[in-house]
Amino acid sequence: MVVQPSLITVEEYLRTTSEPDCEYVAGVIEERAVGEYDHATWQTILAAFFTIRQKELGIEARTELRVQVAPDRYRVPDVTILSRSAPREQIVTHAPLAVFEILSPEDSMARTLEKLADYERMGIGAIWMIEPKRQIFFRYHSGQLTPGTVFELPGSDFSVPFAEIAALAD
Repeated sequence: MVVQPSLITVEEYLRTTSEPDCEYVAGVIEERAVGEYDHATWQTILAAFFTIRQKELGIEARTELRVQVAPDRYRVPDVTILSRSAPREQIVTHAPLAVFEILSPEDSMARTLEKLADYERMGIGAIWMIEPKRQIFFRYHSGQLTPGTVFELPGSDFSVPFAEIAALAD
């Protein structure tokens, strides 16, 4: 017998406090896999890399920021890049410029792909998945993961090889 998860309202989810923050998908709270060294290292270096370039690039870099990708779906990307000209929202409802998801050993590919598809439907311009242990980078576009080596910031001419960001981890 399959046990169905109990459904809760968006309002109940928004009042819920958990560490780390959970995601909300069509009435179901979903836990996120975080807390391991490789995951934390990549989250830190991505946020640091973009934070020191905030004014130059007209962006803001945030970790674990709630993003409402649809009326009944809230995701919490590992790192979110926002335009400084976008409205400042406690929960983001305008499409960020870019998001990064850093894989943990517990992450399932099916669930990760569902999350990436949610980001694409929202209109996020650059969606990246990082496999930290092997330092492999995948861009998600049109429902497909493609290996990549260079991050390009949508709406600008800024690009950076992931190897340059990875060097911060050494």
